[in-house]
Amino acid sequence: MALHESMSQLPKALSRRFTPAFSSQLPAYRRNASSESSPLNDLEPVSSFTTPPPPEDLIKEFDPLGRSQARKQELPRSRYQYRSPKYYRGPLNPHRPPPPSHPSSRLFVPGPFSLPRVQQTFDSTVASDILALCYVHKPHGFKAPPVRERLRSWDDSSPYHKNRPLRGPRGGDVLRLLRKPITFNNVPELSGVTVHSYVKGAVKNGSGYLHVAGMALQAITNVRVRTHKTRTGVPQWGLIAGHRHVAATAELKGEDMQHFFSKLVDVVMPKFKDWKGVKNTSGDGSGNITLGLEPSMVAMFPEIEVNYDMYPSHMIPGCHITIHTTARTDKDARLLLNALGVPFNGKLPN
Repeated sequence: MALHESMSQLPKALSRRFTPAFSSQLPAYRRNASSESSPLNDLEPVSSFTTPPPPEDLIKEFDPLGRSQARKQELPRSRYQYRSPKYYRGPLNPHRPPPPSHPSSRLFVPGPFSLPRVQQTFDSTVASDILALCYVHKPHGFKAPPVRERLRSWDDSSPYHKNRPLRGPRGGDVLRLLRKPITFNNVPELSGVTVHSYVKGAVKNGSGYLHVAGMALQAITNVRVRTHKTRTGVPQWGLIAGHRHVAATAELKGEDMQHFFSKLVDVVMPKFKDWKGVKNTSGDGSGNITLGLEPSMVAMFPEIEVNYDMYPSHMIPGCHITIHTTARTDKDARLLLNALGVPFNGKLPN
């Protein structure tokens, strides 16, 4: 046993003994860049910057505009005069417009170079807070309830059963959730603002009141307003269906919405006296909150205060402001708006 172990260790001992002798005979291929004995011959001796410029005669002859004017036949329109279409004309159309984010698109707008204060606050603080407040813990091994079928399948009994809606839940059937749990990809956020004003003076006193209302709404919202005619007639109010324009509406999206909401919360609302806040019962059940402003409140917008003499005081209109959110319930919408600075008041609905 001892002889076997000694014979197995003999090659290792010999390799350790003769390794320095063999390695010392090999030439050294290492080269230091900083040493004088290794010139940098790998670089190009001539640089492209030393290329002489083109001759003067060739520069003077280069005239693309004159060359195109002297051309007897026009170039093919499909190849050299192609312009991408502005609108999407269907999946089978060979010409597709580039996305609006591409610089070659006609709808391309550079930016945004800076985010509004409301968007920065939402991204940095509000979104994470709402996600933490609305977190729903699912224990290990939780299984989501199966999604029930919405349409009937054809059981060969009658062709009229195909794609017909199923009956509603009865008895002990489990009802579906009122809203989906809030996760990182469906945090409620602002989607739009609608400012609507019904001009009562435009019914009897002509269009002067409507013009003033339209100018006031356009000044505070920075968007073009649309006017509306009456759809139904109300004899008590002197309204005749389709007789004249009596209302104005401004719809805000994007940065206009962000700036208007920030101005409303930070500048205008603190000026209201004896105003308790938006009622907790305000909402349409789908995440949209509406509040009303009297003419004296509309006059507190900075665009109207600066040019107050431009608007007759008795012609400044009141308005209803509807704040649209991506929330599915009014509870989530109130949570979002309260985090952004909108005060609420009153008893919470069930």
